[in-house]
Amino acid sequence: MKSGAHIVVVGAGIVGASAACFLRQAGHQVTVLDADTPMAGASGASDGSVSVGSKKPGFMMDVAQRARDFYVELERDGVLAGLFHQRPTFLFARDEREAEVLSLHATDLIDAGVRVDRLGVDELASRIPRLGGSIVSAVSVPDDGHAIGYRIVDRMLRLADARVIRRAAVNKVRIERGRAVGVETDIGFIGGDAVLIAAGLGSKHLMGLGEILRARKGQIVITDRAAENQPAFDGPLMSAAYLAAKRDVSASRRDPISLVIDPLLTGQFLLGGTREDGIGDRETTVNHISAMLKQAVMVYPPLAQRRVIRTFAGVRTASVDGMPIVGAHPDADGLTIATGFEGDGICLGPLMGRIAAALALGEASPFNISPMSPARFANRIQRADDVDAAGSSGASAGA
Repeated sequence: MKSGAHIVVVGAGIVGASAACFLRQAGHQVTVLDADTPMAGASGASDGSVSVGSKKPGFMMDVAQRARDFYVELERDGVLAGLFHQRPTFLFARDEREAEVLSLHATDLIDAGVRVDRLGVDELASRIPRLGGSIVSAVSVPDDGHAIGYRIVDRMLRLADARVIRRAAVNKVRIERGRAVGVETDIGFIGGDAVLIAAGLGSKHLMGLGEILRARKGQIVITDRAAENQPAFDGPLMSAAYLAAKRDVSASRRDPISLVIDPLLTGQFLLGGTREDGIGDRETTVNHISAMLKQAVMVYPPLAQRRVIRTFAGVRTASVDGMPIVGAHPDADGLTIATGFEGDGICLGPLMGRIAAALALGEASPFNISPMSPARFANRIQRADDVDAAGSSGASAGA
């Protein structure tokens, strides 16, 4: 696309904001539409994990390595200076069943070329003093990292210097002669040379993905500070139950709690989380929060001395096959989608924003992303003319 083209980006989460930044770097004009207030979507209710260690083996594990390396590049080049830091992820098992999952996952990571350290229980205890006695095996993924979602979004939007319109719900994409020419919003029509939909759950109404995208709720706890601006240990503790849920969606239906204990740079702890399939409210529940706290104290007893200062819930956007949806609409030119990242949005966000920007300009992805293509749902996605006539409740702010 010629320099100076105008791209309309629907969704101001981490993917949409990153895409806006890279579109502006390429010399194009960008309008970003946000249906709500800043960070009202999934990017504002995340744990900040940039982790390869937690990813499903195969394509997603390979993409996560690229995404993590891209964070390193962006931090080194100054784009995300001060916003990303590398740290290990400690994966642990509490019983024989979890130990089997962890052993298999560690082998898959090594086969994918990921650096992994298998730790004895005593070695893990030396890395994390005062650890509880419930852990039977552990591994470390030393090259993972952390980035706070709302800070990444803010930096990307500032660098993009794009026109950002808040509280502008998008009702439909306008298609003329088989091409997207803009969007209809609550404040009127906004035209463009191409449209990129990165609106989380709101994407399903605009792209005809009603049967393909679904909500997956996650509840999180924040504690007070154990120390001032000093993490209690090097990196997050992540249970093998989390890995099992990634490898098999039915695991989270049986038990929605996948324990993560994350020592934040502030000295606080972030405790997560749940994976509640098909639930789209943002209410926290006593039974899930209390169960998470009980598990967390058993794994790391010093948490019993901390106070809970906040609980909150976010809603992830998941696809029916567990794979993100990134690519061109099957039968509408100039219409691109990037959604369905579920709990991997922070990790993949900047890289997927870069790729979505390229696709919106008619360029190719720097590597094969065909497993993410919307074309795999071609028989279930509404035709472009049907989407154009479908006016809905508007696009979500988060991606």
